[in-house]
Amino acid sequence: METVAARAAVPSAGAPAEDGRTRDRVSSLLLEHGPQTATELAARLGISPAAVRRHLDGLVAAGRVTEREAPGGQRGRGRPARRFALTDAGRESFPHAYDDLALTALRFVAEHGGPDAVRAVAEQQLSGLAQRCSTAVESALEEAAPGAGEVDRAQVLAVALTAEGYAATASAISSGGQLCQHHCPVAHVAAEFPQLCEAETAVISRLVGTHVQRLATIAHGDGICTTHIPAQLALRAGLRAGSHAGNKATPARPVPAGRAAPSGAGASTRTTPSIDRERTPA
Repeated sequence: METVAARAAVPSAGAPAEDGRTRDRVSSLLLEHGPQTATELAARLGISPAAVRRHLDGLVAAGRVTEREAPGGQRGRGRPARRFALTDAGRESFPHAYDDLALTALRFVAEHGGPDAVRAVAEQQLSGLAQRCSTAVESALEEAAPGAGEVDRAQVLAVALTAEGYAATASAISSGGQLCQHHCPVAHVAAEFPQLCEAETAVISRLVGTHVQRLATIAHGDGICTTHIPAQLALRAGLRAGSHAGNKATPARPVPAGRAAPSGAGASTRTTPSIDRERTPA
């Protein structure tokens, strides 16, 4: 029996661009009219059911459409009628107004509750991410083999942030370390409400166990978000520099999300530390 993936792999007679336009039209019809059979879609598009099935197979293979047996059972002696519907991934391909909704909500909060209320919303929004990243750092520390050296918490945090959609990397520099985020899921909102960046910086500060310095943010027009972890601050906090990373500091333990670092550990005790933000040289 010919599979969906095999049928989707058959090249079309038309140009790929035309295929893409037709599949977009199929997706739009499924969005507007709900689940439909290939015959119903063919009638709306003015093409043959066989041609529609080829496009549907491509959409199914891409995860944008799912198929299931239509209510009513067997269609004569042929195969049961199949109805096609958009998946969540298929719906995500259409424009959304999430940023506009978030901005409207935060403007309302700011008007009626002031900056502190916006900050509280930002901290609540990031609480789940903070907990997941804290768990990742804790797990890396617990799984480290004895005698293997200090765990590079900035690297572990970068991996955890990447899993959250931030495309993060970590590196050592002469004055300490840098955590870079090449994508910001809330950049458009953070451009108007810097409390989001401040809350995010507080999360990073807690997880590395010391004060950090934001050098650049995507929300303010920079290419990447860059967070500097000063080596001297880390050393004054009683932390030991890694043996393979120059002056890169590796704190002894991460601070679990939701708690400020103890003052004896050298970390800021403020819920949201101030952001010393500088532009990186061009």
